[in-house]
Amino acid sequence: MSARTSNAEDASDIERRKPPGPRAFLPWLFMLTGDVKDLIQGKTPLPWLGALGVTAFCALYATTVYAGLDKRRRPTRRCLASLAGLAALTYALSIGYAGNWLLCFPLLSLATGIVVRRRQLGPLLLAYSGSAGIISGWRGGSDDALTVGYGTMMSGLVTAAILSLFDTVAELRATRQELARTAVEKERLRFSRDLHDLLGHTMSVVVVKAEAVRRLAPRDLDAALGQAADIEAVGRQALTEIREAVTGYREGSLATELDRARSLLDASGIDAVVRRSGPPLPPQTEALLGWVVREGVTNVVRHSGAGRCEIEVRQEADQVRLEIVDDGNGVGSRSAGKAVPAGRAGTGLKGLAERLAAAGGSLETGPAGRRGFRLAAALPVDGNNGDDGNGSGDRDGEDRKGEGKDPMDVKGVRTA
Repeated sequence: MSARTSNAEDASDIERRKPPGPRAFLPWLFMLTGDVKDLIQGKTPLPWLGALGVTAFCALYATTVYAGLDKRRRPTRRCLASLAGLAALTYALSIGYAGNWLLCFPLLSLATGIVVRRRQLGPLLLAYSGSAGIISGWRGGSDDALTVGYGTMMSGLVTAAILSLFDTVAELRATRQELARTAVEKERLRFSRDLHDLLGHTMSVVVVKAEAVRRLAPRDLDAALGQAADIEAVGRQALTEIREAVTGYREGSLATELDRARSLLDASGIDAVVRRSGPPLPPQTEALLGWVVREGVTNVVRHSGAGRCEIEVRQEADQVRLEIVDDGNGVGSRSAGKAVPAGRAGTGLKGLAERLAAAGGSLETGPAGRRGFRLAAALPVDGNNGDDGNGSGDRDGEDRKGEGKDPMDVKGVRTA
């Protein structure tokens, strides 16, 4: 488990890091310090020409790096032209002066790794490495040839690999966000489709029957009353079907919500760990904890940017606790009574805290260690929670003294 946690944290760290910018590659120009030193000490023939070459090399290197790391990630003609000029100058300085000037080849390879990250990269690096080794062996010795050739090859390969890794992470992040949006959209479409299937035919029948009542009322009251009775029967049947459908969406068991949460987290590219222990819970408690799971996991997917999410349900003495902890970038308050930061919760957790309080429970939100977000809910295990799990809370308190009466009953129903 610890190894899995470590791997998840490492992946999350990589995902949060921004790709290196042009300034990260400029310090490598200090490799030319030896060339500048030779110029100052007069060890280089035609020092004015060498100084001009170093200046031009630095300018072309910087131009190539900045152009190659442009957000468009496409080598422009200007970028390719500066890279070609950098290559020509590298060969000229290395052949003309040798020695420390051969270090221009690793810098050329590094710049090439930034600009060219396709199939052409391998042949170019092989050409640079071979040229560096040949020139070094010709002007310096076989030992220097191997060192310069190897350094030239590796500088380009490592640079291209690092930048490609960041590109891949960015693509994976975009894919994960798209998968999360797709999962939410599928759920929305499913709900819309079910409502259409439930209400489309029923409402058509109601409209037709209502028109019949209007036409028959002036001349045949008994027939009109018969049509009205049909409307009542159709309406009651529709209410029953809607209750059955809504039960699946709003009052699902805790096990169902945990399965849905795991599926949504997996689809969003978030490592999901779900643990549950303890005996079965009363239906009201399960329904309310299911709401906590749904709201908490929705916030993780939409706002956290997390790579791992842990959901734990455990029973402690006379209460059950549910904790949702992620390793994302949000920082919440320490208690539900405090304001929850925008973007991580909003009114969802506020309403959830009210429902838990009405049931004798509590909700805590806040940072999870050095990073991440923690949501913890506690409920008494007595089977008498004040909330029925459908989000009504105390709003229907005045109706509870008539338990058993369906609040959606046509007779005496309170419309929202």
